[in-house]
Amino acid sequence: MNFLAHIYLSFDDDEITLGNFIADSIRANKFDHLPERVQKGIKLHREIDTYTDAHAIPKMSSKKLHKNYGHYSRVIVDIFYDHFLAKNWADYSKVPLDIYVDNFYDLLEDNFEILPVGVKRMMPYMIADNWLFSYSKMEGIGRVLNGMNRRTKNKSKMNFAIIDLEEHYSAFEKEFTAFFEELIIFSKQKYRSL
Repeated sequence: MNFLAHIYLSFDDDEITLGNFIADSIRANKFDHLPERVQKGIKLHREIDTYTDAHAIPKMSSKKLHKNYGHYSRVIVDIFYDHFLAKNWADYSKVPLDIYVDNFYDLLEDNFEILPVGVKRMMPYMIADNWLFSYSKMEGIGRVLNGMNRRTKNKSKMNFAIIDLEEHYSAFEKEFTAFFEELIIFSKQKYRSL
């Protein structure tokens, strides 16, 4: 899953949210300097990723993309799924998406000192361009895919995946909806057992 899903699957627990968000910027188990609940958020993130990677539905979504994007297809699916979460946000949260993401950006700013260097570097761009809110629109997803393609020095061709999203939009959306219901249940169980 991508940024928005990991934040959402922290169940409004600020420290868990921080850990869940920064986990990809933390190498191995080098996080014992962080507050205990932030560490638990990192562990939750990794459980979510393991569950997602092994699940049949994201694999089905990825298969549609594999011919054109190879191993990048899993990353593209994560981005597509964040689009459907943002687009259908009212189905998952009573807090409007714009307010939810503003609160998250405030949380990052309030905890800037504990963020990994990579997150500190990315954060101003994320906030200025309002990445999380922009996921709800096709233009926003297009910008994300273009940015990811640039990061791979144009090797991934991920910028073209917006065409695949348009072509298989309802199939991807159905797959996301079915998978996310299961992922919420799994994540709640893991969250309670942390």
